[in-house]
Amino acid sequence: MRLEPPAAADRGMRILSLVTGALLAFLLVARPEVALDRWGGADPLAALWLLWSMVAGFASGTGVTPRPPALRHLFSSEACLLSLVLAFLRLATH
Repeated sequence: MRLEPPAAADRGMRILSLVTGALLAFLLVARPEVALDRWGGADPLAALWLLWSMVAGFASGTGVTPRPPALRHLFSSEACLLSLVLAFLRLATH
């Protein structure tokens, strides 16, 4: 992995990704019940998407870019947003 300085145009998205990752980390530690369904059972798919969004937010926000293109896309700002939307849609259906 290599660290690259963020481009000026991408700086806002990186900051937003980092804030998203930090908020999700705090939320999942302080209120882990957000990843539960309405019956109190664990929702592994929602938890997976929330954790993916958190990790992608931290990786993208700090400027860590993996060399393989597949990993670069999985840890991008767009992946952070997409997985966050998927988690919220999953949790909204409960």
